[in-house]
Amino acid sequence: MPWRTSRNPYNIWLSEIILQQTQVKQGLPYYEAFLANYPSVQELANASETEILKLWQGLGYYSRARNLHYTAKHITENLKGVFPKDYNSLLDLKGVGDYTASAIASICYEESVAVVDGNVYRVLARYFGIDTPINSTEGIKQFKSLAQSLLPPSNLGDYNQAIMEFGSRQCKPQSPNCNACPLIASCSAYATGSIKKLPVKLKKTKVTKKYFNFLVMNSNDQKTVLEQRTEKGIWQQLYQFPLIETPSSVSEDAFLKHPELADKLEVSHKKITLYNTTDIIHKLSHQELHIKFWIINTTKSTENAIKWSDIKTLPVPIVIERFINNFQL
Repeated sequence: MPWRTSRNPYNIWLSEIILQQTQVKQGLPYYEAFLANYPSVQELANASETEILKLWQGLGYYSRARNLHYTAKHITENLKGVFPKDYNSLLDLKGVGDYTASAIASICYEESVAVVDGNVYRVLARYFGIDTPINSTEGIKQFKSLAQSLLPPSNLGDYNQAIMEFGSRQCKPQSPNCNACPLIASCSAYATGSIKKLPVKLKKTKVTKKYFNFLVMNSNDQKTVLEQRTEKGIWQQLYQFPLIETPSSVSEDAFLKHPELADKLEVSHKKITLYNTTDIIHKLSHQELHIKFWIINTTKSTENAIKWSDIKTLPVPIVIERFINNFQL
């Protein structure tokens, strides 16, 4: 992986932000694309938020992209383009938590701080036989303290990267290669047969269901309407088709009588048809979206309409991007 050979704090920071809540195989192309488009923190800072969100499109958790841009501007404008050089100062950067600050501080500056990611939690929980939930307040403190106590006197960056790689390649979640493991003789989980039980995690927050109905304007002059989501939420600053949210999935007859429909669009002289008869289900961390796209064919476009050929330049949620790519004018 390209960031493993780098000691440039910009490269390490970029990779760690992208890999938060993202697997390496998915994040690697984005890392390469960001470096190709913005080789330095200054160039990232000078980009527009729309450009950043567009390049980030498909990774999800878009607050990471907004924090990335905010921090790049802060470093460029207030820190003279120089990254902080210690763990505590790195924590002051927006979007940077314990894990990312520890990675940058140890890899770039050889500071004696332990990196604790999902891989490290797994290795430590299994090797030492710890059943404290890793996503509990007690567990976070316990594992951080343990990881800190295991740090070697030198080569801190190499050690932190090595234990993360060990968890990723050897001590894998579902099928760890125990027979070829150099730690098998002293591994508590192997000795007690509890490998599949560790690490322990508290149950996730209950997933809520939402029902989205997107109104897709399709005029004779090949224009449509997109709106930017400015309120806080999962898709803040991204673009979407006008939206009507309903308490449950609605039939065509019921939706055509919906009171918001007339307010969203001038429905006279328009033909409204349902694009997908079965809800498209889009799963997020704490939400499950049930989505319908309604096609509004009309002879004239509204003043705020844009050409279909132009909408691919705007950042949109991945579920809307898929619709745009599949929709036939």
